[in-house]
Amino acid sequence: MQWYEDDVADAIARRESAVANQFPAGPVVFYGSSSIRLWETLEQDFPHTWTANLGFGGSTLEACDHFFERMVLPARPAGLVVYAGDNDIGDGRSPEAILKSFHALMKKIDADLPGVPVAWISIKPSIARWDKREAIGKVNVWTREAVRARPGTDWVDIYDRMLGPDGNPRKELFADDGLHLSPAGYQLWAQAVRDDVAWLSQPANANPV
Repeated sequence: MQWYEDDVADAIARRESAVANQFPAGPVVFYGSSSIRLWETLEQDFPHTWTANLGFGGSTLEACDHFFERMVLPARPAGLVVYAGDNDIGDGRSPEAILKSFHALMKKIDADLPGVPVAWISIKPSIARWDKREAIGKVNVWTREAVRARPGTDWVDIYDRMLGPDGNPRKELFADDGLHLSPAGYQLWAQAVRDDVAWLSQPANANPV
């Protein structure tokens, strides 16, 4: 996990800045891979919600589980939005191994953040990893079933939303590398989260500024 240290340090610095005022309720933490880290419009997309971006580049779901206590818990989150598993697919991990990491992370959330609402964003159908769509589909189905069976947890389906009428990923939603998101992609994500996660608009998560 040493490979992640620079990005983890950057994310922790962002967390410290976000919670510096020590308000009674913590921020809604967005946690996961570079698709979270590069979400530069997060505050504008959720203007009435106090958010903290704890994404770190290249992170796998396994890495998110590993760094959870170090990165997320000190923020005292009032809510948690997670995007992870994409890079596990890219690294060739099996859907079964990814699901194991998912359950390991959720077990920590249950133990350390009881009652904190969670939203889980499905793995996106990127152009660069379109050849791995079968594995992506399996992980999405399995995690969706687990999320929907867990109280206080919402599923955000961005997979279907990012497909065009021809069933292929919509090119305008991606950066030139076909993996990361374009501004239009983030607009779609923001709308999906707003539509699917009702607790984000609750007063307890209001931006204190």
